[in-house]
Amino acid sequence: MSDALKKPLLLTSLAGLVAGAALFVASNQVELAGIVITLSLLLLAFGVKLTQHFNNMTFTVYIFAAVSASMFFPQFFTHIGDFKLDGLIGPLLMIIMFGMGCSLSWRDFSAVIKAPKAVIIGVLCQFTIMPIIGLSLALMTGLPPEIAAGIILVGCSPSGMASNVMAYISGANLALSLTLTSVATLLAPLMTPLLMSVLADQFVEIDPLAMLWSIVKMVILPIIAGVLVNHFFKNNSKLINKVMPFVSMAAIALIITVITATGRDSLLTIGGVLIIAVIAHNILGYILGYTMAKVAGMDEASARSVSFEVGMQNGGLASGLAVAMGKVATMGLAPAVFGPVMNISGSALAAFWRKKTPVSQPAENAQPEQA
Repeated sequence: MSDALKKPLLLTSLAGLVAGAALFVASNQVELAGIVITLSLLLLAFGVKLTQHFNNMTFTVYIFAAVSASMFFPQFFTHIGDFKLDGLIGPLLMIIMFGMGCSLSWRDFSAVIKAPKAVIIGVLCQFTIMPIIGLSLALMTGLPPEIAAGIILVGCSPSGMASNVMAYISGANLALSLTLTSVATLLAPLMTPLLMSVLADQFVEIDPLAMLWSIVKMVILPIIAGVLVNHFFKNNSKLINKVMPFVSMAAIALIITVITATGRDSLLTIGGVLIIAVIAHNILGYILGYTMAKVAGMDEASARSVSFEVGMQNGGLASGLAVAMGKVATMGLAPAVFGPVMNISGSALAAFWRKKTPVSQPAENAQPEQA
């Protein structure tokens, strides 16, 4: 049944995208074009989910559908009555971080003791490569100061859960990837405000203490709560860990949609330059992360993990910080663009590496047992 539906869905969605683009370019039917394009992207997501080789791109296509809706109809995604929807970003991020905590246990951090060299190298790459690239791009692009600061903010954020998924798909060192994400996230309350105050202060005023508290409130406390739930309610953790990934994906999609709608006018003005800068930031992160790991003598599987950890940042955290600073429509744009870009590039890189199995994979890279 799925094979019978796949081809019609894909062909209909592609035809709809062409028709929507034609309506947008050749006439003034902007709203109709928006409806057609958004619905076509939703159909494309359903079709892609049924494919064998591209089903890991489904979530990314859903994100594009959400972005399309927010660009064409921003009025539905900025406020409901007097309530501004960007007020949901912080709580949504807390839900995502709680889900991350529920998937962790205290023994997940034992890898820091077992393989300290790999963890230290990965964390150093995380908090040096991306911040420096972000600053370089902010200076080179000539973007408005607050938007440029958003690029640096992405670079100064830790890696996110998406890097763990790509590490697993690609045959990388999954245990190292999980550890690096956890350690970088726990270090974020200190490292992100420090790096932002040093690198981004020339673009926008930074209050390190306020940023530290925002990260503790939105990230660290929910993660600790999730770890405690996983520890004390193990019998229910299976259900939680099945539900939370879907909740997290929905939360990420809503965050990107709200930020895109809020910053729509700025995106229409400088979107092209920002997209190029974000793509460069992401790709250079992969390349330099992998290169530095290999130079440090790490094995292929571990080098792949470092590449994903460096190139894929926690855009949700960056978005939450932009909201906390009251600059979601400017500083929040780079994180909103970075999310879909890194999911596309990460999926492509993971698929490429999956066909090239590392010569010797460490034992801890084996598929983890189900709790």
